[in-house]
Parts: sequence; C-alpha cells; structure tokens
Amino acid sequence: MNIDRMVMAFAGLVILAGTAAGFWVHPYWLAVPAFVGVNLFQASFTGFCPLAKILRAVGLRPGSAFP
Repeated sequence: MNIDRMVMAFAGLVILAGTAAGFWVHPYWLAVPAFVGVNLFQASFTGFCPLAKILRAVGLRPGSAFP
C-alpha cells in the first residue's frame, strides 16, 4: 500500500467515525470530519499533508499525489 491510498483510507475512516460520534454521542464531534475535510482541501492545493509526512518517515512508499 502506498502513501496516497493510506491517506485516503485513514481520512475516510476518521470521517465516518466522527460523523457516527456526532450522530450518537454529541454534535460537537462533527468538528472532526470538518477538520479532515479542510485538511484534504488544503492538501489538494498545497501538496502538504501531515499524515503523508509521518507515513513517509515510517517507510511507506510514496505515490503520485504525495511524492
């Protein structure tokens, strides 16, 4: 698995978990998927993704989106 796929999988998991927690626990949990969405939006323009940097340091191979 490369960095691009791992970033998308992790973002999807956090968005689903945050939305579920916002529905069943407290609406303030909806800030979590909003934060992930804002981070994905800015990464599409700047190419900077903190998770991608962490995954590169761990040793995953880069993909085309986060070289």
